[in-house]
Amino acid sequence: MTYRNFIDLWQLEANELRAILDQAHAMKRARKGWPKGRVDADAPLKDHTMAMVFEKNSTRTRFSFEGAMRQLGGDSIIATATDMQLGRGETVEDTARVLSRYVDMVMLRVNSHSDLEVFAEAASVPVINGLSDRSHPCQILADLMTLEESGLDLNGARLAWVGDGNNVCSSFLHAAPKFGFSFAVGTPDRYAPDEDDVAIARELQGRIDLYETAEEAVAGADVVITDTFVSMGDKDGETRLAELDPYAVTEELMELAQSGAKFLHCLPAHRGEEVDAEIIDAEGSLVWDEAENRLHAQKAIMRWCLNK
Repeated sequence: MTYRNFIDLWQLEANELRAILDQAHAMKRARKGWPKGRVDADAPLKDHTMAMVFEKNSTRTRFSFEGAMRQLGGDSIIATATDMQLGRGETVEDTARVLSRYVDMVMLRVNSHSDLEVFAEAASVPVINGLSDRSHPCQILADLMTLEESGLDLNGARLAWVGDGNNVCSSFLHAAPKFGFSFAVGTPDRYAPDEDDVAIARELQGRIDLYETAEEAVAGADVVITDTFVSMGDKDGETRLAELDPYAVTEELMELAQSGAKFLHCLPAHRGEEVDAEIIDAEGSLVWDEAENRLHAQKAIMRWCLNK
């Protein structure tokens, strides 16, 4: 069987990413008005099983992937690392080899990106990055799908990120040269995005602008994006909140963006910290469409991985 891994966006060609998004749009349109549990008409993953392994807690990743697999006609098996021998010392490589004998595909939500890469190297089935400390590619495809649904042409658009230059920010950097949007990042120095990711994006002819203030990054943007200031595993929460508070998305900050600018947040959101509640609930907020589209984008990703 020919298969492909979905680990980081920069590893895929622009036309492959475009095809995945086009299929996600088409599959969502085809289901309009259907019950969420109904299997797609072509049931492309009938008789296929996916394993989902979680080292981190999850709401959207777990429900969207399991729902997606059901709609595709397949099945899923879910486990946390502590449910498995992986949590008792079995190597990542041995776990990958064993799961490859049981299932057709594996999605991992991991603490360490290097573990994901080791797993993919040892596995003989497709591996999907459901989130790592380095990147979150499934989220970004769902975000870009959502922006296109809203009527935004990604090619030439201006997207602005404010707050912590984290794993989600990194995947936007990976996507920028692939889809032709410019990406402005406003962060304090010590929360700046990964230098290698910035270098890769610029090498691929992406326009990346780094700023030290949120105001500079957001000025003239078509889209404003942020994420929680304190992520799972962060042990310096009070320090982070204090240092990142000037980067919170407020009504005043949104006024610096283009008229009618959209707002994205991958959730969970901490209202009153990285974003005011009024922004999440405003007309320009796309966070609920964004959350829903995790399911549709991931269906297209899984089909791409299995050449279906």
